[in-house]
Amino acid sequence: MFVSCDLRTQILFGCRRDRVIGTLSTQQSTRRSFLRNLGIGATCALTTPLLVRAAQENKASPVWLSMNQKELDDAYSQFIYAPNIAQVIDRWGSNSDLVRARIGDPLKFSYGPAVVESLDVYPTTKSNAPVHVFIHGGAWQQGTAESYGFPAELFVDSGVHYVVPDFSWIQDVGDSLYPIADQLRRAIAWIYENAGEFGGDSDQIYVSGHSSGGHLAAVMLTTNWMEKADLPADLIKGGLCCSGMFDMKPVRLSSRGKYVNFTHDMEHDMSPLHHIENLHAPLIVAYGSYETPEFKRQSIEFSEAAAEAGKSVDLIVAENYNHFEIIETLANPNGVLGHAVLKQMADAGTD
Repeated sequence: MFVSCDLRTQILFGCRRDRVIGTLSTQQSTRRSFLRNLGIGATCALTTPLLVRAAQENKASPVWLSMNQKELDDAYSQFIYAPNIAQVIDRWGSNSDLVRARIGDPLKFSYGPAVVESLDVYPTTKSNAPVHVFIHGGAWQQGTAESYGFPAELFVDSGVHYVVPDFSWIQDVGDSLYPIADQLRRAIAWIYENAGEFGGDSDQIYVSGHSSGGHLAAVMLTTNWMEKADLPADLIKGGLCCSGMFDMKPVRLSSRGKYVNFTHDMEHDMSPLHHIENLHAPLIVAYGSYETPEFKRQSIEFSEAAAEAGKSVDLIVAENYNHFEIIETLANPNGVLGHAVLKQMADAGTD
């Protein structure tokens, strides 16, 4: 699937919602289908003088593509596009409590010396079982493993260990993404080397993540593991990046650049889009039809780049889900994401 760069500027000027679910390596795209992928119509005429003048004023001061600073900031904030944010996040917590009441509390392991460097492991009863590692979101600023137990039951019932790492918040590590990425690499390396302690199979490790966790999952999937940890290049056997960010350039230009101390090196190093050559696992990229324009574009661009590099990648558009609702479907075997990850493991030969 290939779309010329100029089409990306169209994403702010549409109003139709549609859905596309497909494998990019076999998908043929046109200008019209690209716009439908974004949940946007091909045309949305600006007919009144007031709207025309407003559009001209916006274009006079673009910051990224056709967006001015406010539009770009809004496109990397969820409060406008997901007004039920507080309700859904609270529901993650209450549903996690319900899951723990049914299947028990997780085992706790440390993957490093810091107190925060710990793993919640929800073990399945099957021995030598696959391991699914979930990296939580929170704009790199918040979130704990405890609130992300709600998908555990799906995995445990399917004969898969479900693991959620805790890691530092960016404000506690010098406003840098490097220490967070380092922690998660050490967490995954610990799982690879110690999976037997909880009955896991180190040759069947899968990684997923949501939002900023979707970005971090992509960083893990595009890590050069031989170089970073002297571990197999194909250490990770499959991945899901849900509602993530994969090119840090526009993120740096947005309001997120005020609390992430980006440098040119960090922008490059933490952009999975620029390291696809290190991707060795089948990849699922997913977003909801009610995501912001930039979160849609980021997912599509990352998927396209992976497909063009000959990687195995599926792009999933979850119709009528916003940024926070979509990850709840990971807890349902018939949900958009739950079905997708179970299929990914089945296709990989996981029992």
